[in-house]
Amino acid sequence: MYIKGVSNLINEQQVHELLGQLQDPFLHKTLLETNGIKEVSIKEEKNHVSVKLAIAKINTAEQMQLQMKVVDALKGAGVGTVGIRFEELPAEVLASFRGTTTASEAQDLLSPLNKVEFISIASGKGGVGKSTVSVNLAVALARLGKKVGLIDADIYGFSVPDMMGIQQSPKIEGTRIIPVERFGVKVISMGFFVEDNAPVVWRGPMLGKVLDQFFKDVEWGELDYLLLDLPPGTGDVALDIHQMIPSSKEIVVTTPHPTAAFVAARAGAMALSTDHEVLGVIENMAWFQSKTSNEKEYVFGKGGGPKLADELRTELLGQIPLGQPDWNEEDFAPSVYSEVHPTGKLYGEIATKVINKLIK
Repeated sequence: MYIKGVSNLINEQQVHELLGQLQDPFLHKTLLETNGIKEVSIKEEKNHVSVKLAIAKINTAEQMQLQMKVVDALKGAGVGTVGIRFEELPAEVLASFRGTTTASEAQDLLSPLNKVEFISIASGKGGVGKSTVSVNLAVALARLGKKVGLIDADIYGFSVPDMMGIQQSPKIEGTRIIPVERFGVKVISMGFFVEDNAPVVWRGPMLGKVLDQFFKDVEWGELDYLLLDLPPGTGDVALDIHQMIPSSKEIVVTTPHPTAAFVAARAGAMALSTDHEVLGVIENMAWFQSKTSNEKEYVFGKGGGPKLADELRTELLGQIPLGQPDWNEEDFAPSVYSEVHPTGKLYGEIATKVINKLIK
């Protein structure tokens, strides 16, 4: 790196001293501590300073705030114009800071330092049973001893509270939201904050704030997995969530029908385009098994799940038949299969596969 320094212009050492005091907004460590000042270039004749900075996560509101602080610091030292480039810190550097956050900092699920594994449940269109899969996979993971959270991020079509038979609402303690726990799963949903099942008519910015609250203001505690029941399709809300979370493993839900699988491929493609990994495919409503003849009837056709898995170059995690859980009127949860129900056992097998695929 070459610097042409002059006495009346800030020099490289002074740039490092000034900017080294600023904090990485995600690591809560100074740029000096993270070695985040990568390049400094000074153009004497233009009174211009360019810097290249490495932080934990780029393309965020926090990056913009840091950018403003950098500009203010350098212009306060007499610099005329400022150029800034950002890059992400390498994974090994981030790993070295894990476990060094305070309890309050660790509550920020969107922080790259948080160890929670995001699992997004997506579908190409509505009506394929995505939310049913989300609920039962979350419960199955909890039955296997995992600490599980579930965000009903299907903002316009929230259904998780009803599916799980949740009667109570989250509690508010100070500025924190305490999620409802059911079947060992901590749950938050738009449905908790809408009166009388009213339709949601909010637009993008307000929805973004709600989703941000679900991540940052909910007292999740320690989690192994946070499942997100995404809105169907590839609309703005689904895209916002993909861009909001640091990284996610995605499970795509489809039915056996070729058209449903074709549409579902778009959801998988969006995950890949936002650098999220497709964990696998679940084929729902795979068949109906008659209790009298025990024969399988392929109501929606055959082959959609395996075809989609091949197209996305991933694994078919399981096939779930059409059916209904055994209802317990004393502990009513209309969409949750018991651990001993044949379909409940299938979800247990899928959960085991998911855990094994996520072991690093």
